[in-house]
Amino acid sequence: MAAQPAHITLSGAPEGFDARLVLAEQARGAGPVLFIARDESRLAAMRAALAFFAPLARVVDLPGWDCLPYDRISPNPQISARRMATLAALATGALSGPLIVLTTLAAATQRLPERALLKNASFSAEVGGRIDLDALRAWLVRMGFSQSPTVTEPGDFAIRGGIVDIFSPGQAGPVRLDLFGDVLDGVRRFDPATQRTTEKLARVELAPVGEVQLDDAAIRRFRQAYRTEFGTAGTDDPLYEAVSAGRKHQGLEHWLPYFHERLETLFDYLPDAPILLDDRFEPARIARWESVSDQYQARLEALAAKNRLDSVYKPCPAPLLYLDDNAWS
Repeated sequence: MAAQPAHITLSGAPEGFDARLVLAEQARGAGPVLFIARDESRLAAMRAALAFFAPLARVVDLPGWDCLPYDRISPNPQISARRMATLAALATGALSGPLIVLTTLAAATQRLPERALLKNASFSAEVGGRIDLDALRAWLVRMGFSQSPTVTEPGDFAIRGGIVDIFSPGQAGPVRLDLFGDVLDGVRRFDPATQRTTEKLARVELAPVGEVQLDDAAIRRFRQAYRTEFGTAGTDDPLYEAVSAGRKHQGLEHWLPYFHERLETLFDYLPDAPILLDDRFEPARIARWESVSDQYQARLEALAAKNRLDSVYKPCPAPLLYLDDNAWS
């Protein structure tokens, strides 16, 4: 199945006029509209224009990773959390109805965890409902949260008796779940510095922190795919060693296809959405794929040279993670 939808509503509108066209397209339908910007600066400009012309419009964004393809570092945790929050909301239907989704060329041409996985991976509970505390703790660890005595940073969680504090990245602040036995007695958002309540909530919704969850199934898939692609891994392969031990490794997201049974695209998340492309989009898309291909080839050449002054880097084939010309067309 082609990754790109069959119908692109508009492309190449002049900067400044494109926001009016996005709003006009949204007014014609009852579902989401997708705008793909050339880069983050153009996305920010579109967001500002929409806020000016239609301050009440529902707008969400899916940012791209803030690292280069085949980098040794992971995306910023805040960006990863924003991505996962948007994808989880789209996958679960929490963002149904009129909506404008803003994203970038880099994000739109990168494959994503499948929707079914996020439906099952997301956590939600309402006041008065029941929560299995052990299951919640296991879910938080599996989804990439870190347990600490008190929550001070995004990605932290703390459990003290029947009180559970969770600081989900991308949220306005941490939430506190008050449990009476296994019943959720109350939910509130609070200031981690003063512990004062800033907002009372009727329900809590949490998404995974990142696109890789190191559960047993994901680790098995990674080990098998990695060995199939590159042969037996030795002790000089820190990525393979870390993942095999269930530990996070800096930059492991660049091997995303190996952790998942299958990947999807943003167009799978928004199958019926009208799509508007930024001005001068196609030349930027071609340049992006050439850059991805060049960086992949550079990693292959470095691997062949076996430079032992640097740790081994075995790159995942580009079309597994990125949309090439054939997948796009």
